[in-house]
Amino acid sequence: MRILVVNVNTTPSITEAIGRQAAAVAAPGTEIIPLTPSFGAESVEGNYESYLAAIAVMEAVRGYREPFDAVIQAGYGEHGREGLQELLDVPVVDITEAAASTAQFLGRRYSVVTTLDRTVPLIEERLAVAGLSARCASVRASGLPVLALEQDERAAVAAVSEQAARAVAEDRAEVICLGCGGMAGLAEQVVERTGVPVVDGVSAAVTTAESLVRLGLSTSKVRTYAPPRPKRLVNWPPVAS
Repeated sequence: MRILVVNVNTTPSITEAIGRQAAAVAAPGTEIIPLTPSFGAESVEGNYESYLAAIAVMEAVRGYREPFDAVIQAGYGEHGREGLQELLDVPVVDITEAAASTAQFLGRRYSVVTTLDRTVPLIEERLAVAGLSARCASVRASGLPVLALEQDERAAVAAVSEQAARAVAEDRAEVICLGCGGMAGLAEQVVERTGVPVVDGVSAAVTTAESLVRLGLSTSKVRTYAPPRPKRLVNWPPVAS
């Protein structure tokens, strides 16, 4: 089984970290192939960057020429999963939805701890679109930009753990979801500081994708995610000036 894990930003070190986390939980025989988009923002922290990332991720997958069995979109609260589902006939898993779905097996209510406050509405909207918001106790911001997560792991763990602990104490959350692909690898340390299950979206997405492939299931092509109708695309892909 070959699974593409596509970073939504253009920072190779984050792609590498996501790839390591994905490979660590993958079953024997599963090959993880990390991809970095060829254009877009170095970190995705808002609507403009998210929409740009959606196109970049789709183009990265379309440009990959080897066979693959599933795709993971490794961005928390980002746009684009629906477009991938139209384009592909293999399972597509978004880490936001995989984490929340997994959390609901582990407790009555879950909270998400993410990066900057400006990304909170994007995550709330993604959970609502996916039908996963009813059991979400809160989405909390750690205050750390995406790129700061890998610059100082100790500070990242402290900031994420603080908000996770507050979510448990104040919001009555019973499970925590790490709300950024760049938080891959922090789960164990946050568990130690909070005492509740902590779900890493990349890990959850890998096991979900593997299960779908083994079950022989993929996206329905009736109505919502039917392939794009054949038509002429004007000036696409864009020519660099």
